[in-house]
Amino acid sequence: MSTTPADTLDRLDNLPFTRKHRKIVFASGLGWAFDAMDVGLITYIIAVLTKQWGLNATEQSLIVSAGFVGMAIGATCGGALADRVGRRTVFTVTLVVYGIATGASAFAGGVLQLIILRTIVGLGLGAELPVASTLVQEVSPRRIRGSITVWLEAFWALGWTAAALIGYFVVPLSDDGWRIAFGIGALPALYALVLRLHLPESVRFLLHKGEDEKAAQVVDELADGHVPLPAQDGHSAEATSLEKPTWGKLFSPSLRKRTVAIWTVWFMVNLGYYGSSIWIPSILHANGHDLVKSFGFTLIITLAQLPGYATSAYLIEHWGRRATLTTFLLGSSLGAVGFGMADSSTAIIATGCVLSFFNLGAWGALYAITPEIYPTFIRATGAGAATGFGRLASIAAPFLVTFLLGIGGVPGGNKGLLFPVLAGAFIVAAVATLALPERKGQSLS
Repeated sequence: MSTTPADTLDRLDNLPFTRKHRKIVFASGLGWAFDAMDVGLITYIIAVLTKQWGLNATEQSLIVSAGFVGMAIGATCGGALADRVGRRTVFTVTLVVYGIATGASAFAGGVLQLIILRTIVGLGLGAELPVASTLVQEVSPRRIRGSITVWLEAFWALGWTAAALIGYFVVPLSDDGWRIAFGIGALPALYALVLRLHLPESVRFLLHKGEDEKAAQVVDELADGHVPLPAQDGHSAEATSLEKPTWGKLFSPSLRKRTVAIWTVWFMVNLGYYGSSIWIPSILHANGHDLVKSFGFTLIITLAQLPGYATSAYLIEHWGRRATLTTFLLGSSLGAVGFGMADSSTAIIATGCVLSFFNLGAWGALYAITPEIYPTFIRATGAGAATGFGRLASIAAPFLVTFLLGIGGVPGGNKGLLFPVLAGAFIVAAVATLALPERKGQSLS
């Protein structure tokens, strides 16, 4: 018996969470973790290269920003490409680009080579993250879609923790410790690539392309023999659309308000996160702690990300998307103020953990809410464009940090205007979140 696209989507929305869903989240999450490990490693490597290569502040900023330039381009173009050729295809290619460029970074002999390679790494990373969250959302049951996306983002904490461990135990081993770290970062990508080749394509993308039978087959695979749960009253499956995805349509009358709002949130969250997290080891070192001790502090602070994700994953399906994201952004602001005022090891760790808890919980909620606010035909384009625009802040963050640390700084550890400005960025993001639609419990449409 044939099924209509609406029947397929209703069945998908009301599936229980099956073994197949877990496989998709795990395979996608591993790539997410490797991405986080790469971004995290640069926070430790830059501190070491500053000593080895005698980097000045501008060179430090260029190396860090190069990856974010690639991420901005990769996110914007990768999302648009995923709406044309498929989520799975783009998702797989991005990991190949990332793995090769990360491995090659281990052999960099100078600043220019490292900047070029970091840019290429960023292309892979930037395209992968919004496409991954879009794919996972489009195959997830409706009632737990937000939580699943937050748990996907939680793999970021695992990767960042792995980076902290590598930074603490491997990078300081020798002058070539940072090269070994890059090599370690590239190897696991091979395993993730094998897993990813077996991922299904998005059901909603297949329906959008008119491949109704393939979409129904994917739902059969996802069901894994389970019977769908009773449908929720008052919710219907989305209608298919033949519209072509273009960046201009993100600013059509029906989407303009949410696009401006989500771009604002992404920009400010990137500014706050990368303005603090990327530079914590270097800031600690500059304030009198040796590299090993600074890396140890950062490892402890990083572990606070995990309960942050867990709390966000729970609240997003109970409070809703906007309330959860707003709460965690305001908490991030308080954490930033506290970290900026901390003047002892205990205070640094405590306030750093608060910042880490709320900051990464906010990231989880942000990745959950972003794809949901766009229809299928332009979902990956919208998510990629928002991510890409946000990366502009991460490009500027290293230069802004260098500038702000030099304003108002005094002997004894005062961090100048840096953390008050970052706290303000989180507050602006929280206000912009209020303009986003609430999609808790609704079918993607």
